Amino acid sequence: MSKHSSDADVAFISALAELLNRNELTELSVKREYGENDSLDVKVVKQATVVTVAAPAAYAAPAAPATAPVAHAPAAAPAAPEDPAQHPGAVTSPMVGTCYLAAEPGATPFVTVGATVAEGQTVLIIEAMKTMNHIPAPRAGTVRRILVEDGTPVEYGAP
Repeated sequence: MSKHSSDADVAFISALAELLNRNELTELSVKREYGENDSLDVKVVKQATVVTVAAPAAYAAPAAPATAPVAHAPAAAPAAPEDPAQHPGAVTSPMVGTCYLAAEPGATPFVTVGATVAEGQTVLIIEAMKTMNHIPAPRAGTVRRILVEDGTPVEYGAP
């Protein structure tokens, strides 16, 4: 970290973020040297990742209507796409870091789509500050979707 905490550094970081957006990049790393033993390391990342573990349905399907719908009734509006963050079984990231879906490169993933998981079972690892943090399933259920790729960054609270 630099000894310089100036408006120039803030402007530099803002310019990097703007460059990231303007060029549709997902990550940008820069080291700014001020002199011997004095530098500023900046890493700007723009990417959200999601892992969803669905809890078993605890409700019955709605009963079919007793009568047929009227021929002139307006069609139902298409359902809005489901936001994974709002799903009750979503596993959210407890920290910022890099997500790994297996214990080591080439190993079998902790979970796959369709797999049944037990409460407390490791679903992925998040590396933060050179520490591997095993992320457990908060409840038992079935994995419906995996919305994160191995080795990608995750943000705090991202589902």
